Amino acid sequence: MKIAVLIPCHNEALTIGKVILAFQTILPNAQIYVYDNNSTDNTFSIAQSHGVAVKKEFHKGKGNVVRRMFSDIEADIYVLIDGDDTYDVKKAPELIQKLIDDDLDMVVGTRVEIANNEKYQAYRFGHRFGNSFFSNVIAKLFGKKFTDVFSGYRIFSKRFVKSFPASSHGFDIETEFTVHSLELQLPTAEIETPYGARPEGSVSKLNSYRDGCKILWRILLLLKEGKPLLFFGMLFAVLFTGAVVLSIPILITYLHTGLVYRIPTAILSTGIMLLACMCLGCGIILDNVCRSRKEMKRFFYLLTRKI
Repeated sequence: MKIAVLIPCHNEALTIGKVILAFQTILPNAQIYVYDNNSTDNTFSIAQSHGVAVKKEFHKGKGNVVRRMFSDIEADIYVLIDGDDTYDVKKAPELIQKLIDDDLDMVVGTRVEIANNEKYQAYRFGHRFGNSFFSNVIAKLFGKKFTDVFSGYRIFSKRFVKSFPASSHGFDIETEFTVHSLELQLPTAEIETPYGARPEGSVSKLNSYRDGCKILWRILLLLKEGKPLLFFGMLFAVLFTGAVVLSIPILITYLHTGLVYRIPTAILSTGIMLLACMCLGCGIILDNVCRSRKEMKRFFYLLTRKI
């Protein structure tokens, strides 16, 4: 059984060596792959000095790195972890064993703050709030709640990796992991893992507001692609309601006088109603297309050999 440890990194010279050494000790038989994403420090050379496979991905963004990793690397089990030394490498064997014992396709290392004076620096309020908010949004839209949808510590089966489309470019890739598992109804689990503060001098690349907007946009795109009837149905409901509200005074006047005085409003109401019907039609058509896409992804999943 081949285990591949995938470490995407950008300017992690302070921590990448420690993470590699930890995996070489904890999982001595695993193949470690480090993908450097346009680092401006000596992350690449430090990783090379530890005797692991090191490659460069010039398209910026974690999603681009993960897409390249999943395309390049063949393994039975994939361990994906950030190179910033905030996750507990010692939990990897437990996560892997959970995947094997329960015949799962994804195990998420749910972050739990280390109990010390710096715990709120390790997991900022904005990140905690965003995680909780988006976890609830995804649960409402796609049917299951994950405790930590943004964890960068995950174990995947080969079936998951080779059926995963990877359309994200940045940190919204974690959202896509979650939605992919829910869309195909794949067996998954979560295990709590300690989450510590970054070492002094190391800076997080995640921006709460900018990346939060990107993640929200990604959820909307995944909703449109995964549940188009729901997405366009909501647009239909909004437009239909607006058209009816605009038309009520016109209809009342017509019933009393037999005349239509507010011609511009009548035209606007008619246009909005036509647009609403178009949205409903698009939702019905795209829902059939979506079913075909899900079947194709399911076939790719089933064609991949199990562990």
